[in-house]
Amino acid sequence: MAIDWFTYIKGFYENGLWTKKQVHDVVAVGRITSEQYEEITGDPYDPDNPPSEDIA
Repeated sequence: MAIDWFTYIKGFYENGLWTKKQVHDVVAVGRITSEQYEEITGDPYDPDNPPSEDIA
């Protein structure tokens, strides 16, 4: 059974367990799409400008 990365990552972010930087990083490795990043964080995905580590 395939892992639903979007659901897991969205939950981690919404519960304060992950930062925007961590969510940004999983787009780069293909776990979620840039559109899903925007849905989770509310910010557009910019591959050349990752968010600061302390922004949640």
